[in-house]
Amino acid sequence: MRSIGIATTSRADYGAILPILRAIQADPDLYVKLYVSGAHLSPEFGLTVQMIDQDGFPIEERVEMLLSSDTPAGIAKSMGLGLAGFGQAFSRSAPDLLVVTGDRYEMLAVALAALPFKIAVAHLGGGDLTEGAIDDSLRHCITKLSHLHFTATEEYARRVIQLGEDPSRVFVTGEPALDDAQNSANVSPTVLEEQFGVDVKRPFLVVTFHPVTLEYEQAEWQVDELLAALQAANLSVVFTMPNADTASRIIAAKMRQWVRVNGGVFVENFGTHAYRSLISYAAAMVGNSSSGIIESPSFQVPTVNIGTRQERRVRAQNVIDVGYRREDILAGIGRAIREDFRASLTSLVNPYANPKESAASDIVSVLKTVQLGDRLIRKKFYNLATSLLPTG
Repeated sequence: MRSIGIATTSRADYGAILPILRAIQADPDLYVKLYVSGAHLSPEFGLTVQMIDQDGFPIEERVEMLLSSDTPAGIAKSMGLGLAGFGQAFSRSAPDLLVVTGDRYEMLAVALAALPFKIAVAHLGGGDLTEGAIDDSLRHCITKLSHLHFTATEEYARRVIQLGEDPSRVFVTGEPALDDAQNSANVSPTVLEEQFGVDVKRPFLVVTFHPVTLEYEQAEWQVDELLAALQAANLSVVFTMPNADTASRIIAAKMRQWVRVNGGVFVENFGTHAYRSLISYAAAMVGNSSSGIIESPSFQVPTVNIGTRQERRVRAQNVIDVGYRREDILAGIGRAIREDFRASLTSLVNPYANPKESAASDIVSVLKTVQLGDRLIRKKFYNLATSLLPTG
């Protein structure tokens, strides 16, 4: 049997790998080595490792790396702890292939740790752009450390090749997180209200605002502007926990304080199924989360995308881009909740969706059949044709 290692460090990437975990589990020729780290192991961020346990996936290694600090020094130290921790984990139990996801600093530590062990790395989510965050640099670094690439769109595949990756190793599969998005039944309104305090009978906004890591000095002002706009909008608000990034704690503290004064709900972790159900019931999503770009089109839900964090990412027509100032955010919310705007989204096609409806099966097919060994590990830089290069 071929062992497929999968690393997960937060609730966000767990939603992407969940269909892949199920597909591997269903294949008699494969088995999973699941490495859990980062925010999953932190009570402050909802201790989401419990969600993995509830889903019934055995965990190969739990790698502690997240410090209780959101300063630049704290983030850098967490990366170092992750590199050391995953090095120890791989020395005990190395997989035949390792799957990493996206653009987080925790994932860069995973990919770097695999390098001296000559573990072949498959990367989900390369070629994307989010120019307002350090994630852009992290993502491209992970691409160069990886041996197989599964991208969400053709545009992203071309960008991976532009980074010097062999086209024969690049596969356009769509976003695996969407495999379950429209095929699973919603969590009922009663359950959302009883478990999380969300009343879906009233129009509400789902608000997720992460630190903009290239602008972390402005985090307090940015979240103050958002909260002022939400107060003026006079709609029920459901806040979700920000990522474990630089300045995340000040954002979370201000959201909790807003809920104490104005009402609404702040939830550390909904779980994948409940969160997607929440999106489907929402009047709109507001903030700067990737789920507002990638997942919301599948539910024809408007997204008010704030600021630069998701800059240059492919987006569907449901996304309304606004600046950081409260009047811009309020105007975006006003447009998003208009009946005519919502009606214009009824035929919306998600640009991240797999046309065959299963990104996971396409990905697992490659993981199962690719030839392992020295030929896969030894990468050659792929040069673009001279005619495609800039002159002068």
